[in-house]
Amino acid sequence: MNCMKARILNQFGVFFLGLSFVCAAGSFASEPTQPAVSGYFNVRSFGAVGDRKTDDTAAFQRALDAAEKAGGGVVYAPGGNYFFAGHLNVPKAVTLAGIWQSVPAHNGIRNPGLPKPTDDGTTFLVTEGAGGEDGPAFITLNTNSTLKGVVLYYPHQNVDDEPKPYPWAIAMRGKNPAVLAVEMLNPYNGIDATRNERHLIRDVHGQPIRRGVMVDVIYDIGRIENVHFNPWWSTKPKLFKWQMENGEAFIFGRSDWQYVYNTFCFGYKIGYKFIRSKAGACNGNFLGIGADDCYTALVVEQCAPYGLLITNGEFVSFHGPDPTMIEVAENNSGSIRFVNCAFWGACNQIARIGGRGTVGFSDCTFTQWGGRDGNRPAIQAQSGTVLIRGCEFRQDRPQIQLGKGVDRAIIAENIFRGPERIINQSRGNVQLGLNVSN
Repeated sequence: MNCMKARILNQFGVFFLGLSFVCAAGSFASEPTQPAVSGYFNVRSFGAVGDRKTDDTAAFQRALDAAEKAGGGVVYAPGGNYFFAGHLNVPKAVTLAGIWQSVPAHNGIRNPGLPKPTDDGTTFLVTEGAGGEDGPAFITLNTNSTLKGVVLYYPHQNVDDEPKPYPWAIAMRGKNPAVLAVEMLNPYNGIDATRNERHLIRDVHGQPIRRGVMVDVIYDIGRIENVHFNPWWSTKPKLFKWQMENGEAFIFGRSDWQYVYNTFCFGYKIGYKFIRSKAGACNGNFLGIGADDCYTALVVEQCAPYGLLITNGEFVSFHGPDPTMIEVAENNSGSIRFVNCAFWGACNQIARIGGRGTVGFSDCTFTQWGGRDGNRPAIQAQSGTVLIRGCEFRQDRPQIQLGKGVDRAIIAENIFRGPERIINQSRGNVQLGLNVSN
């Protein structure tokens, strides 16, 4: 269908968005602007150039403000390399969209065959705030506003040395802000998902260096789906070493029923971190989450009493000063349940458990642990309540240690390779039974 036919259909509104995108994506080089259509604002009509060097901040904000004045709409950025010396505010009921309808992928050290971020699509070259974290986010989303189909790339970020700090790439505020099909190739800080309601982060990939996603002060359900952080941009030694010593992929403070599905991170100090902020702690449902080659795959400093439900997880730790899959701190008083999760990698221990809460493992598989001497138990519980049921321990090494501070424990119906080796120092009520060894 040609562009003229597409514009005719636009007047009827039904297929306007998709057809306008197809038309614009195929013709932006020869036709930089398009006629005005209700609810549709092309940034090139407001002066955006997309030539990698002209500052397009003001042109984009003019388009966004025009959409706000019209009561909402789509601000569309055709393919190009848009340079930003400043930051953007996406108003209520406005979508800022590039050409991508699914998250793209671009090259780095690990994927040299892929295109560079400036070769195709809609790329935002972010430069404001270099050297500090305290400035405004590059893009702030508000109630019912969306960022979709773009690549965020920091062209001045260090690649051969320790990374240069920047403020958050995206901040989500108001009610129902959304980030969809976005590649955050190399931000220092990725998405600040705090102080909003019902955020949606879906189909986001990239390599945030210091922090990936931060969730806090959420009093209505937040959703994170299909978010994968891999070192696609760079694994050069100094940069990647810094990331593994300092990086945190997913951080959760106060969130009332956070839903997280199909997320993954590789190469961080901590993969998933649960903290108590000034607002409180997190409870939620975490399905199909993974952390690979993280010093500690998952850390719970504190979670809400309602608990963390972690199902079908995959956790791998084998580098760092003390490779550990799960760390539950001594201050935790909430409940954490791991169900049908798999743990592998030459770690020192699968789990180290403190606090006064409950930690349960059900139908999990533990593959490697023990450190170099092989004598460290897979699960080391110092206090609280512990449930270990129906799990498989696949190495002939000490399986479980219960410290003196363990109040209650049930260890039942597990399968051990080699003899049962449970060190029970607890002064509380411990029930052992129906465990099978070979």
